[in-house]
This record gives sequence, structure tokens and C-alpha cells, in this order.
Amino acid sequence: MTRQSNSGEALPSHPLTPSSTASSGVERIEAAFQAVKEEGRAALMPYMMAGFPDREASSAVAAAYAESADLVELGIPFSDPLADGPTIHAAATAALKAGATMETALELCAEIADRVAVVFMVYTNMVLAHGGAEEFARRAVAAGAAGAIVPDLPLEEAEPLRAAFGAAGLALVPLVAPTTPARRRARICAAAQGFVYVVSTVGTTGERERLPAELADLVAATRDDAEVPVAVGFGIGTPEQAAEVGRIADGVIVGSRLVRAAGEASGADGAAEAVGSFLRETRDALASG
Repeated sequence: MTRQSNSGEALPSHPLTPSSTASSGVERIEAAFQAVKEEGRAALMPYMMAGFPDREASSAVAAAYAESADLVELGIPFSDPLADGPTIHAAATAALKAGATMETALELCAEIADRVAVVFMVYTNMVLAHGGAEEFARRAVAAGAAGAIVPDLPLEEAEPLRAAFGAAGLALVPLVAPTTPARRRARICAAAQGFVYVVSTVGTTGERERLPAELADLVAATRDDAEVPVAVGFGIGTPEQAAEVGRIADGVIVGSRLVRAAGEASGADGAAEAVGSFLRETRDALASG
């Protein structure tokens, strides 16, 4: 991999003081899924963009997430987020313009990691730009992260990151899509740590009016292949859609809808209330089945 850095600023070092073994991230994710399984519902897994709408508001959003979420997907702002649709892409651009960096994401993670498992969404460039896989994993674990999703990292290039992340106690969460061939999906699932992220539809992230009819079959096939939980993201924008997905999957990831709510709100308190209200409603919908 020869991709160039998105930013070259030096980051302060965090002391690495993990409280458990090298499998601590995997164990935290496993515990989160087990807890909701015992409640008879799917895990609520909201996404947020670090530093959006601004640093203060993103801190308030993170706190609201920690109150209602079972796991949090924390996006690290990047200038070329290939997997993301217009809402999250615009949020990344705004966050970068406002001065957000990887350090911003690490700080936000540290603010909530003692209350909820945090999984970073990070593009490969950002890992390479800031010291490589081992250094990224060290900083992420020091901030309390349990795992990381690297959406532009193909299976064939993932082993060095998987090894470095695993040694530090950080789960590398893979993705499968509707276009993933069955044999390749089985290989991805065999290497999965934490959970498998099922992309519900072809394309980028974003709200959609309806979920694909074939999603249930894809989730069922992935669950057959995987020994870890299966969570679904992309296109889930209402509590009703979340409940629909929750009936077939172990986890439900909501992103663009919440990023939009945070961006449209007025101030930090408004952003926290907007996302918190949606999360409470969605959690109730998941509990009701």
C-alpha cells in the first residue's frame, strides 16, 4: 500500500495502559452484544463524526450516544471518504475545516469509552499517516477503543493491520456487501474480529426510503459464515427501519440520519437533544421488536 497521508501533523503520545489482556477489545465488543442478546433485542450502534458540527457539539453528541447506545462507531474525519455518502462526506469536510484531527477522535473516544464500547471508522490513509498500524492501535487502545473498521482495506491487504491491532487488543472489524461472492464472504467472516459489518445495499452511506428485499438473505448467509455477531449499516434512517433490521441481525448501525440531526441542530445542547431523542425512540423500537 503506497497511499499518501491526509495530514502530517504530529500527535502527542498517549500512555498505553490497557486494563486487560490483548483480547480486551474483542471481549468488550462480545460483552456488549451478549448483554443485548439477553435483553432480547439487537444492539443499537450509532455513528458520529469526530469534530462535527464542532468540537464542543461533538463532545455533547458523544455523551448522548453513551447514554443510549450499546456500541458507538466513531468516524475519524478524512478528506476522501470513499464509502460515505453526501451527508457524512460533508460532515468530514466541515470537521476538517474546523480543525478536527485524529487527536480529536482519540479525545472523544476517551470521553466515553468507560461507558460504551467504541469502534473507530478510519480510512487506511489515516492509519498510515500517523505511524502505521502498530502506532494507531497503540493510541486507539490507550484512548479506550475496542475496535476499528477500515472500509477501504481489502481482505488481501488486511493481515498486517489485523496482526498489529490484535497484538494491541484492538479488533479489526471487516465488511461484506451484497456484491461480495459467497466464497469471499466466507473468508472474510473467518477472519472477522468483534463483529461483521454487513453493508445493506450497493453504494455509499445515506438514508433510504426502504431497505433491500434481499437483505434478510444476505444477513442469514453472513451469520452462517461468521462466528461473531453480524451488524447491518447503510441506509437505516428511521426507528421503524432499525426495528426491521433488528429482527434479522445482531446489531443496527445508524449513521447519516444522526449526523444530519446533529448538523441541523442549534448549538451543542441542541445537537445532543436531537440525537438523544432519536436514539431513545430507536432503542424503544428495537426493544419492541
